[in-house]
Amino acid sequence: MLEHGGHLRQAARAYGTPFESWLDLSTGINPDPWPVPPIPGPCWNRLPEEEDGLEAAAQAYFQTPHLLPTAGSQATIQILPRLLSAQRIGIPTPTYAEHAHAWRTAGRDVVPLSHASLEMPPDDVDLLLLVNPNNPTGCRYAPATLLAWAERLAKNKRWLVVDEAFMDTTPTESLSPHAGTPGLILLRSLGKFFGLAGARCGFLLAPPAIRTQASSALGPWSLAGPTRFAASLALQDRTWQTTTRSRLATDARRLGELLSTHHLPPSGGTDLFQWVRTPAARYIQDHMARQAVLVRAFDDPPSLRFGLPGREADWVRLERALAAIIVPTLLPPIND
Repeated sequence: MLEHGGHLRQAARAYGTPFESWLDLSTGINPDPWPVPPIPGPCWNRLPEEEDGLEAAAQAYFQTPHLLPTAGSQATIQILPRLLSAQRIGIPTPTYAEHAHAWRTAGRDVVPLSHASLEMPPDDVDLLLLVNPNNPTGCRYAPATLLAWAERLAKNKRWLVVDEAFMDTTPTESLSPHAGTPGLILLRSLGKFFGLAGARCGFLLAPPAIRTQASSALGPWSLAGPTRFAASLALQDRTWQTTTRSRLATDARRLGELLSTHHLPPSGGTDLFQWVRTPAARYIQDHMARQAVLVRAFDDPPSLRFGLPGREADWVRLERALAAIIVPTLLPPIND
């Protein structure tokens, strides 16, 4: 089982601290989610129907008709190896580990690549898979670059797969208007920006043949009725989206400044998290957890991911937790 953010109950057991007392900053989920209204009764006692407006709302939001609702990005990650015959999968690292795990589990050869040195798709891979912006580093790829790569790959019947789970804060950088382009597959989710991770709602943006295969593989009713209801309204709420993008950008700057003040300057990030490279990553994670503040640690390279606090009281808790940590002098921060 791969390590992920969250697992708050597991941390509570490990540290002997009540679940309710924790501050969870281990994910990149918006701490102030889209406010879900009361769910109408029929959403619970009727089978989900496609004519409920979700597809139309998603098509308007992503600016493309080439999409299929899925039970979060994870559902698509799981089935992609069943849809595509690609044998050698190039994946820049570090990144979201479930991608490589799914392809390896399917018996494919995963080729680790470097974000820094990736100037064009390698000739020896059948599929190039990117997370853009990358999780956890925040590395970004320009839309024009990715479209050129997709065209190059498609000429040889190869694929570019881009996971845009953290793209909603910068929608103009998304490739979603180009969905349906040969050789290009996109993954989107309502879990991060909208803060609706528990709803398990995502979208596969791909050429028609891939969507047809995916729909068959996922089967009917892949999204619950209450999820479809909430997702449809969230995707149409332009006022909330605009206000939230502004707030998240402000909070991301505040988090970066706070971490820098406590000698943990970010090496990268997005408007939903900050990434800090430091050889003291596991040490700091442990000492934060002893104060009931959960952050995500990585080993390759040693680093930490800090999600955004929500309430002002959460910011105060984070600052106190950071101030209480004494990083060993033999473990200075890593400078890129």
